[in-house]
Amino acid sequence: MALTKLSGDMSPIFDCRDEAQLLTGMRQARQAIGRGELVVLPTDTVYGVAADAFDHQAVARLLAAKGRGRQSPPPVLVAGLTTLRALVAEVPEAVERLVEAFWPGGLTIVLPSQPSLSWDLGDTRGTVAVRMPAHRIALELLEETGPLAVSSANLTGMAAGITAEDAEGMLKDSVAVYLGDGPSKTGVPSTIIDATSLVAGDEPRVKVLREGAVSRAQLRDVLGDLLEPDPGTEPAEQAQTGEQPEADAAADTVAETDAAADTVAETDAAADAPPVAASPAAEAAPAREAPEPERS
Repeated sequence: MALTKLSGDMSPIFDCRDEAQLLTGMRQARQAIGRGELVVLPTDTVYGVAADAFDHQAVARLLAAKGRGRQSPPPVLVAGLTTLRALVAEVPEAVERLVEAFWPGGLTIVLPSQPSLSWDLGDTRGTVAVRMPAHRIALELLEETGPLAVSSANLTGMAAGITAEDAEGMLKDSVAVYLGDGPSKTGVPSTIIDATSLVAGDEPRVKVLREGAVSRAQLRDVLGDLLEPDPGTEPAEQAQTGEQPEADAAADTVAETDAAADTVAETDAAADAPPVAASPAAEAAPAREAPEPERS
Protein backbone atom coordinates (compact mmCIF):
# COMPACT_ATOMS: atom_id res chain seq x y z
CA MET A 1 0.00 0.00 0.00
CA ALA A 2 1.42 3.37 -0.94
CA LEU A 3 1.80 6.21 1.50
CA THR A 4 -0.82 8.87 0.84
CA LYS A 5 1.10 12.08 0.32
CA LEU A 6 -1.11 15.08 0.25
CA SER A 7 -0.53 18.04 -2.02
CA GLY A 8 1.84 20.84 -1.11
CA ASP A 9 3.10 20.80 2.46
CA MET A 10 0.10 18.93 3.81
CA SER A 11 0.69 16.18 6.34
CA PRO A 12 0.93 12.59 5.04
CA ILE A 13 -1.48 9.82 5.96
CA PHE A 14 0.28 6.62 7.02
CA ASP A 15 -1.68 3.45 6.26
CA CYS A 16 -0.86 1.42 9.37
CA ARG A 17 -2.21 -1.76 7.80
CA ASP A 18 1.13 -1.76 5.96
CA GLU A 19 3.93 -2.79 8.36
CA ALA A 20 6.52 -0.42 6.86
CA GLN A 21 4.15 2.55 7.05
CA LEU A 22 3.13 1.55 10.57
CA LEU A 23 6.72 1.73 11.83
CA THR A 24 7.40 5.06 10.12
CA GLY A 25 4.07 6.54 11.09
CA MET A 26 4.38 5.55 14.74
CA ARG A 27 7.88 7.02 14.92
CA GLN A 28 6.72 10.31 13.41
CA ALA A 29 3.65 10.35 15.65
CA ARG A 30 5.79 9.95 18.79
CA GLN A 31 8.06 12.73 17.64
CA ALA A 32 5.15 15.01 16.83
CA ILE A 33 3.58 14.50 20.28
CA GLY A 34 6.96 15.26 21.85
CA ARG A 35 7.13 18.55 19.91
CA GLY A 36 3.67 19.57 21.11
CA GLU A 37 2.01 18.90 17.75
CA LEU A 38 -1.22 17.09 16.96
CA VAL A 39 -1.70 13.53 15.71
CA VAL A 40 -4.81 11.86 14.31
CA LEU A 41 -5.13 8.22 15.33
CA PRO A 42 -7.67 5.41 15.00
CA THR A 43 -9.57 4.20 18.05
CA ASP A 44 -12.23 1.56 18.62
CA THR A 45 -14.98 4.20 18.37
CA VAL A 46 -14.16 7.02 15.93
CA TYR A 47 -10.89 8.62 14.83
CA GLY A 48 -9.41 11.00 17.38
CA VAL A 49 -7.10 14.00 17.31
CA ALA A 50 -4.51 13.77 20.07
CA ALA A 51 -2.11 16.00 22.00
CA ASP A 52 0.17 15.56 25.00
CA ALA A 53 -2.20 15.91 27.97
CA PHE A 54 0.51 17.65 30.02
CA ASP A 55 1.44 20.23 27.36
CA HIS A 56 -1.04 23.07 27.81
CA GLN A 57 -0.02 24.70 24.52
CA ALA A 58 -0.61 21.43 22.67
CA VAL A 59 -4.04 21.07 24.27
CA ALA A 60 -4.88 24.65 23.30
CA ARG A 61 -3.77 23.80 19.77
CA LEU A 62 -6.12 20.80 19.75
CA LEU A 63 -9.10 22.90 20.84
CA ALA A 64 -8.28 25.59 18.27
CA ALA A 65 -7.98 23.02 15.47
CA LYS A 66 -11.51 21.79 16.24
CA GLY A 67 -12.92 25.28 16.73
CA ARG A 68 -13.60 24.79 20.43
CA GLY A 69 -12.94 26.87 23.52
CA ARG A 70 -11.68 26.08 27.02
CA GLN A 71 -15.23 25.36 28.13
CA SER A 72 -15.01 22.06 26.18
CA PRO A 73 -11.97 20.25 27.62
CA PRO A 74 -10.99 17.02 25.85
CA PRO A 75 -11.13 13.59 27.47
CA VAL A 76 -7.88 11.78 28.23
CA LEU A 77 -6.97 8.37 26.80
CA VAL A 78 -4.79 6.08 28.91
CA ALA A 79 -3.06 2.73 28.49
CA GLY A 80 -4.58 1.13 31.57
CA LEU A 81 -5.74 1.22 35.18
CA THR A 82 -2.31 2.18 36.54
CA THR A 83 -2.37 5.44 34.59
CA LEU A 84 -5.97 6.10 35.62
CA ARG A 85 -4.93 5.87 39.28
CA ALA A 86 -2.21 8.47 38.69
CA LEU A 87 -4.62 10.94 37.07
CA VAL A 88 -7.59 10.87 39.44
CA ALA A 89 -8.03 11.64 43.12
CA GLU A 90 -9.47 8.19 43.87
CA VAL A 91 -10.67 5.08 42.05
CA PRO A 92 -13.76 3.82 43.93
CA GLU A 93 -14.41 0.09 44.07
CA ALA A 94 -17.42 0.47 41.77
CA VAL A 95 -15.24 2.15 39.16
CA GLU A 96 -12.73 -0.69 39.41
CA ARG A 97 -15.57 -3.06 38.54
CA LEU A 98 -16.50 -0.92 35.54
CA VAL A 99 -12.89 -0.88 34.36
CA GLU A 100 -12.68 -4.65 34.68
CA ALA A 101 -15.88 -5.09 32.71
CA PHE A 102 -15.53 -2.49 29.97
CA TRP A 103 -11.85 -1.54 29.53
CA PRO A 104 -10.34 -1.47 27.09
CA GLY A 105 -13.48 -0.35 25.34
CA GLY A 106 -16.16 2.26 24.80
CA LEU A 107 -16.65 3.65 28.32
CA THR A 108 -15.42 7.11 29.36
CA ILE A 109 -15.42 7.71 33.11
CA VAL A 110 -15.48 11.17 34.71
CA LEU A 111 -13.83 11.43 38.13
CA PRO A 112 -12.28 14.18 40.29
CA SER A 113 -8.78 14.76 38.99
CA GLN A 114 -5.58 14.43 40.98
CA PRO A 115 -5.10 17.97 42.35
CA SER A 116 -1.29 17.75 42.33
CA LEU A 117 -1.03 17.31 38.55
CA SER A 118 0.42 20.12 36.44
CA TRP A 119 -1.82 20.23 33.42
CA ASP A 120 -4.38 22.50 31.83
CA LEU A 121 -7.04 20.74 29.81
CA GLY A 122 -9.42 23.70 29.94
CA ASP A 123 -12.30 24.51 32.26
CA THR A 124 -12.53 21.05 33.83
CA ARG A 125 -13.99 22.13 37.20
CA GLY A 126 -11.61 19.75 38.93
CA THR A 127 -12.61 16.65 36.98
CA VAL A 128 -11.21 14.55 34.16
CA ALA A 129 -12.87 12.19 31.65
CA VAL A 130 -10.75 9.07 31.09
CA ARG A 131 -10.94 6.09 28.74
CA MET A 132 -8.78 3.14 27.70
CA PRO A 133 -9.38 2.46 23.98
CA ALA A 134 -9.55 -1.05 22.54
CA HIS A 135 -7.31 -0.41 19.55
CA ARG A 136 -3.78 -1.71 19.08
CA ILE A 137 -2.38 1.44 17.44
CA ALA A 138 -3.87 3.79 20.01
CA LEU A 139 -2.66 1.61 22.89
CA GLU A 140 0.84 1.29 21.47
CA LEU A 141 1.13 5.05 21.08
CA LEU A 142 -0.21 5.63 24.61
CA GLU A 143 2.35 3.19 26.04
CA GLU A 144 5.11 5.27 24.47
CA THR A 145 3.81 8.81 24.99
CA GLY A 146 1.80 8.58 28.20
CA PRO A 147 -1.72 10.05 28.59
CA LEU A 148 -3.08 11.89 25.57
CA ALA A 149 -5.82 14.50 25.41
CA VAL A 150 -8.03 13.16 22.61
CA SER A 151 -11.19 14.48 21.02
CA SER A 152 -13.01 13.26 17.93
CA ALA A 153 -11.15 14.06 14.71
CA ASN A 154 -13.53 16.64 13.25
CA LEU A 155 -14.47 20.27 13.29
CA THR A 156 -17.05 21.17 15.91
CA GLY A 157 -20.53 20.76 14.46
CA MET A 158 -19.45 18.23 11.84
CA ALA A 159 -19.64 14.44 11.96
CA ALA A 160 -16.69 12.67 13.57
CA GLY A 161 -14.18 11.23 11.12
CA ILE A 162 -14.38 7.47 10.66
CA THR A 163 -11.31 7.35 8.38
CA ALA A 164 -8.01 9.21 8.38
CA GLU A 165 -9.05 10.79 5.09
CA ASP A 166 -12.26 12.11 6.68
CA ALA A 167 -10.21 13.69 9.45
CA GLU A 168 -7.67 15.21 7.05
CA GLY A 169 -10.44 16.75 5.00
CA MET A 170 -11.49 18.76 8.05
CA LEU A 171 -8.34 19.31 10.11
CA LYS A 172 -5.82 19.57 7.25
CA ASP A 173 -2.33 20.83 8.23
CA SER A 174 -3.33 21.69 11.81
CA VAL A 175 -2.35 18.04 12.39
CA ALA A 176 1.26 16.92 11.91
CA VAL A 177 0.71 13.18 11.41
CA TYR A 178 -2.30 11.10 10.35
CA LEU A 179 -2.33 7.41 11.29
CA GLY A 180 -4.85 5.42 9.25
CA ASP A 181 -6.19 1.92 9.87
CA GLY A 182 -9.17 1.80 7.55
CA PRO A 183 -12.73 2.74 8.52
CA SER A 184 -13.67 2.76 12.20
CA LYS A 185 -15.14 -0.60 13.19
CA THR A 186 -18.41 0.83 14.50
CA GLY A 187 -18.31 4.63 14.40
CA VAL A 188 -20.26 4.56 17.68
CA PRO A 189 -18.88 6.97 20.30
CA SER A 190 -18.08 5.93 23.84
CA THR A 191 -20.62 6.04 26.62
CA ILE A 192 -19.74 8.77 29.13
CA ILE A 193 -20.56 8.43 32.79
CA ASP A 194 -20.07 10.80 35.72
CA ALA A 195 -18.79 8.91 38.77
CA THR A 196 -17.61 11.96 40.72
CA SER A 197 -20.22 11.55 43.45
CA LEU A 198 -18.68 8.19 44.36
CA VAL A 199 -15.62 10.13 45.52
CA ALA A 200 -17.11 13.34 46.85
CA GLY A 201 -20.85 13.32 47.33
CA ASP A 202 -23.50 12.75 49.99
CA GLU A 203 -25.53 10.54 47.64
CA PRO A 204 -23.28 8.25 45.59
CA ARG A 205 -24.84 7.82 42.17
CA VAL A 206 -23.36 7.23 38.72
CA LYS A 207 -24.94 9.33 35.99
CA VAL A 208 -24.94 8.72 32.26
CA LEU A 209 -23.83 11.85 30.44
CA ARG A 210 -23.94 10.34 26.99
CA GLU A 211 -25.13 6.97 25.80
CA GLY A 212 -22.95 5.16 23.29
CA ALA A 213 -21.04 1.92 22.96
CA VAL A 214 -21.93 0.61 26.44
CA SER A 215 -25.65 0.38 27.20
CA ARG A 216 -27.44 1.35 30.40
CA ALA A 217 -28.39 -2.30 30.85
CA GLN A 218 -24.73 -3.30 30.76
CA LEU A 219 -23.84 -0.58 33.25
CA ARG A 220 -26.66 -1.66 35.58
CA ASP A 221 -25.43 -5.26 35.49
CA VAL A 222 -22.19 -4.00 37.07
CA LEU A 223 -23.41 -1.10 39.22
CA GLY A 224 -26.88 -2.14 40.32
CA ASP A 225 -28.63 0.63 42.24
CA LEU A 226 -25.53 2.86 42.06
CA LEU A 227 -26.59 3.75 38.52
CA GLU A 228 -29.11 6.55 38.22
CA PRO A 229 -32.69 5.50 37.37
CA ASP A 230 -33.39 5.07 33.68
CA PRO A 231 -35.10 8.03 31.96
CA GLY A 232 -38.82 7.98 32.63
CA THR A 233 -38.45 6.13 35.93
CA GLU A 234 -38.03 9.09 38.26
CA PRO A 235 -38.22 8.44 42.01
CA ALA A 236 -41.67 8.63 43.58
CA GLU A 237 -40.73 11.59 45.78
CA GLN A 238 -39.62 13.63 42.78
CA ALA A 239 -42.78 12.68 40.87
CA GLN A 240 -44.93 13.91 43.76
CA THR A 241 -43.09 17.20 44.28
CA GLY A 242 -42.46 17.92 40.60
CA GLU A 243 -38.89 18.92 41.46
CA GLN A 244 -36.25 18.49 38.82
CA PRO A 245 -32.65 17.66 39.60
CA GLU A 246 -30.26 20.52 38.94
CA ALA A 247 -28.09 20.31 35.88
CA ASP A 248 -24.67 18.95 36.62
CA ALA A 249 -21.66 21.08 36.14
CA ALA A 250 -19.67 18.03 35.25
CA ALA A 251 -22.27 16.89 32.83
CA ASP A 252 -22.38 20.17 31.00
CA THR A 253 -18.66 20.18 30.60
CA VAL A 254 -18.29 16.62 29.57
CA ALA A 255 -21.07 16.67 27.11
CA GLU A 256 -19.41 19.53 25.29
CA THR A 257 -16.11 17.75 25.52
CA ASP A 258 -16.60 14.56 23.72
CA ALA A 259 -15.82 13.88 20.19
CA ALA A 260 -18.89 11.84 19.99
CA ALA A 261 -20.71 14.79 21.18
CA ASP A 262 -20.14 16.43 17.87
CA THR A 263 -21.49 13.42 16.09
CA VAL A 264 -24.34 12.41 18.25
CA ALA A 265 -26.24 15.54 18.65
CA GLU A 266 -23.24 16.67 20.00
CA THR A 267 -24.03 14.80 19.50
CA ASP A 268 -16.81 13.27 23.69
CA ALA A 269 -19.20 13.18 25.98
CA ALA A 270 -18.33 12.48 28.39
CA ALA A 271 -21.95 15.20 31.18
CA ASP A 272 -24.40 14.78 33.88
CA ALA A 273 -25.05 15.37 37.50
CA PRO A 274 -25.13 17.81 40.41
CA PRO A 275 -22.21 20.09 40.90
CA VAL A 276 -19.00 18.17 41.27
CA ALA A 277 -16.60 18.80 44.08
CA ALA A 278 -13.31 20.06 42.79
CA SER A 279 -10.60 17.69 43.68
CA PRO A 280 -8.56 15.55 38.82
CA ALA A 281 -10.48 13.61 33.45
CA ALA A 282 -10.21 9.74 32.72
CA GLU A 283 -8.66 11.16 28.51
CA ALA A 284 -10.38 13.02 28.26
CA ALA A 285 -10.39 12.72 29.80
CA PRO A 286 -10.31 17.25 32.07
CA ALA A 287 -13.80 16.59 32.40
CA ARG A 288 -14.75 16.97 31.48
CA GLU A 289 -14.05 14.74 26.93
CA ALA A 290 -17.72 16.31 32.17
CA PRO A 291 -17.16 19.46 30.45
CA GLU A 292 -14.63 13.09 25.76
CA PRO A 293 -15.39 11.33 25.85
CA GLU A 294 -14.90 11.22 23.46
CA ARG A 295 -15.99 11.76 21.20
CA SER A 296 -13.54 9.19 21.31
